[in-house]
Amino acid sequence: MVASGCKTRHSMIDANRALNETRLKRSSGVLLHVTSLPSRFGIGDLGPEAKKFVDFLARSGQSYWQILPLNPTSPMHGNSPYSSCSAFAGNPLLISPEAMLSAGLLDDQDPDTLPAVPLGRADYDQARTLRESLLCKAYTGLAAKPRLLEDFHAFCVAQAYWLEDYALFLALKGYFLGRSWYCWPDSLRRRDSDALAEHRALLAREMDLIRFGQYVFFSQWEGLRSHCRDRGVALIGDIPIYVNEDSVDVWSHPDNFKLDKHLCPTVLAGVPPDYFSKTGQLWGNPVYDWEHLQKGGFAWWVHRIGHNMRFFDLVRLDHFRGFVTCWEVSAGQKTAVNGHWARVPARAFFQALTDAFSSLPLIVEDLGTIDDDVRLIMRDFDLPGMKILLFAFGPDLPTNPYAPHNHVRHCLAYTGTHDNNTVRGWYEEEADPQTRARLDAYLDTACTPENVSRKLVRLTMQSVAEVAIFPMQDLLGLDARSRMNIPGMANGHWTWRLPQGALTASFAQELSTLTALYGRAPFQQ
Repeated sequence: MVASGCKTRHSMIDANRALNETRLKRSSGVLLHVTSLPSRFGIGDLGPEAKKFVDFLARSGQSYWQILPLNPTSPMHGNSPYSSCSAFAGNPLLISPEAMLSAGLLDDQDPDTLPAVPLGRADYDQARTLRESLLCKAYTGLAAKPRLLEDFHAFCVAQAYWLEDYALFLALKGYFLGRSWYCWPDSLRRRDSDALAEHRALLAREMDLIRFGQYVFFSQWEGLRSHCRDRGVALIGDIPIYVNEDSVDVWSHPDNFKLDKHLCPTVLAGVPPDYFSKTGQLWGNPVYDWEHLQKGGFAWWVHRIGHNMRFFDLVRLDHFRGFVTCWEVSAGQKTAVNGHWARVPARAFFQALTDAFSSLPLIVEDLGTIDDDVRLIMRDFDLPGMKILLFAFGPDLPTNPYAPHNHVRHCLAYTGTHDNNTVRGWYEEEADPQTRARLDAYLDTACTPENVSRKLVRLTMQSVAEVAIFPMQDLLGLDARSRMNIPGMANGHWTWRLPQGALTASFAQELSTLTALYGRAPFQQ
């Protein structure tokens, strides 16, 4: 029986590896969040500029567009896409007013008559005000548009498994003037069925408007994804491992988390001290009760992964370390220093995902403290990881796993991520003289602030890694002022936007030539 079980497990691993081998080809792509696109309406959105960006990717020989999570954001959490009230909902701020007009959701208006926000850094407050106004207007006129009304109702039925709780949660948040769910009356905190039914009736219109916002978001997303398919560009999504305490996920599924009898977290999530922070990062999210999840076949996670697989071609699992052992910090601690590692039933979890889906189109963020247990899960389930060039040029350069000569084929190579400085910013502000000297020696050339981004882009292209991904800031050679995020700092981030007019024909041609030179162009597959 033991031998048979091992044979079955290895057959599963071999099958999944074969599927992954056919999915990942030598190719490249660009990391740019939707909010960073140009737009007249506060932040980048799912409208015309997104389609223009896809067209640029196709012209420049890129096979992938990688984005950050698309879930709702909040000014309470610095508008971070990694801090959301829902693991399933889309961010209404990304709805395109122009696409609403094109879909017939708004009447008697021209895009030029819509209020515009000055171009520049993302303005989430202005974006929120405009989208709320337009969604309310479109919803009011929906009854006179039977085809759209029927489509909306079909969407609500198909997505009811997460949408109903989400709509009620947001409606209750509004009813209680924004208070967190754990400050609501006890009958609602503990989801008494009579109290829920009473408030569903009381807040019926508010709930329907929230559902409508999700319908518009996902309709526009499907339109953008169809445009990507037509242009041969695959989408890489991103799943944060944790959810906020003040989220519909914790409120509707409290047993999935380590909470006490008062529904308060007993431990909080984070990471120990590392490259990004000397005191670690105390994220403050509740930690999963993996034992309870396992008893239910990891149903919530299977739904979450499947939900994302319907909207993306590949999905990045953020903080993969936490799927094997997670860093738990007792509630009340001020930093993440005094935490401990807690084991997660990783093998059972990924086996459940393998059983649920014909393949696992996953990539994993295997950065930070990685041990043999993590590597074993990645190997057995054939999950490609990430190699970050900015981490490569320390004193351990000859053996550093991020150095290109140590890359493995089945991985994704990056110059940096949304959490790193730009290449130029790193070179100017973080790389000490010794690091710069090692970089020069490795490249056998003298780097300067003006050329270092191009040098590392080319070096990443040369990697044996199947996929090379570049933050748009590095392709443009931008400095630290264009950095997307600084881990551990709550506010003032996620606001960088692509300069208007940056995607020129000459830029596309230059990138296309470089991509073809290193065998990453689609026609070379």
